Amino acid sequence: MPRLLRAAFFAFVAVCTTSAPIAADELQTPTQTVVLTVSGDIGAVNVDDTAQFDLEMLMSFDPVTIETTTIWTEGEQIFEGVALQALLERLEVTNGTVLATAINNYTVEIPVTDAVVGGPIVAYLLNGDTMSVREKGPLWIVYPYDASADYRSEVIYSRSIWQLDRIEIVQ
Repeated sequence: MPRLLRAAFFAFVAVCTTSAPIAADELQTPTQTVVLTVSGDIGAVNVDDTAQFDLEMLMSFDPVTIETTTIWTEGEQIFEGVALQALLERLEVTNGTVLATAINNYTVEIPVTDAVVGGPIVAYLLNGDTMSVREKGPLWIVYPYDASADYRSEVIYSRSIWQLDRIEIVQ
């Protein structure tokens, strides 16, 4: 009998480890107030067919800091957030268009090709503090404007949406 139990145990372990992969790439579920909801053509979801993030979840990505001036603020500002490239990669987005929408339903189109290393971030901190809605928060898509003249154009400025609360990925 012990042999039979042992064989059954190993068969059980084999089934458990090979029949269903461990969901290491699943998104955790937000436990705090949701600050960003991503929908559309995404490969990772956590609430129905969307990817919802609270601030803690966004802060769990490797933080990226951009020190830059902007046309909306005075002097150099320090923005910290998640790289748009890292966020889209996590959601398995490789092409298409990001429809970024603010709390007031203002929407901008950002090509996925903008999401490059050293490119825009979804900022959640400005000068070390979270941003209130009054201060263009809770989230603001910020490009490294001072890094290149390519980031100082009307097109790029128009993509720099603040009070961001949702994104839809379309093809």
